[in-house]
Amino acid sequence: MPDLDLTSTMSPVALFMQADIVVKGVMVLLLLASLWTWTIIIGHAIRIHRVGRGNAGFEREFWKSQDIDQFYEARGRDELPSARIFAAGIAEWRRSTSGARIDKDGTRSRLAVAMHSAVAAEMDKLASRLNILATVGSVAPFVGLFGTVWGIMRSFSDIAGANNTSLAVVAPGIAEALFATALGLFAAIPAVVAYNRMSHGINRMEARLQRFADGFHGTLSRELESEG
Repeated sequence: MPDLDLTSTMSPVALFMQADIVVKGVMVLLLLASLWTWTIIIGHAIRIHRVGRGNAGFEREFWKSQDIDQFYEARGRDELPSARIFAAGIAEWRRSTSGARIDKDGTRSRLAVAMHSAVAAEMDKLASRLNILATVGSVAPFVGLFGTVWGIMRSFSDIAGANNTSLAVVAPGIAEALFATALGLFAAIPAVVAYNRMSHGINRMEARLQRFADGFHGTLSRELESEG
């Protein structure tokens, strides 16, 4: 029977209920961090998949189009990174070629700056929440460790008060303390893995958008040469 009682006090719910207010606060904080992390992971994965598929379709249609102005009227206001880069290039093209005299070198330079700036802005939007994953991944283990240290200190205090070093006195407090560490790792490990994978995905998307910007820049450069 004592073994059964000890086992029942080691369940996660029991460990939480037996912990003092400080360790409970640490556990709740880590559980909320884990929930926040998974919300970001799932939301970001869905968003990246949707954006990537939309960009691919937009770029396919663009390279098949015969008239850039017509394509801009049809798709230039789409809520996609590729569309906004395309729109930035068209806007700069129209400003730079609206005068009687066209500075070709200056136009090429301004087109490159406009589209590269648009690429950077889109990447900032897509990566806006990755810093949260990095923060959780780096801080959560230390928060859990704080709960562990506090719980062990409490256990030693209980031992001193009871003048008893038996497992029945020591085990619950130490288990609570180690459970806080486990929750810290539970929050941190997915955050670190997701941050690395998502950073890789963002870098791949940035490379693809940069290739699209460079290709569009080349198209406009050829158009510039044909204007005399």
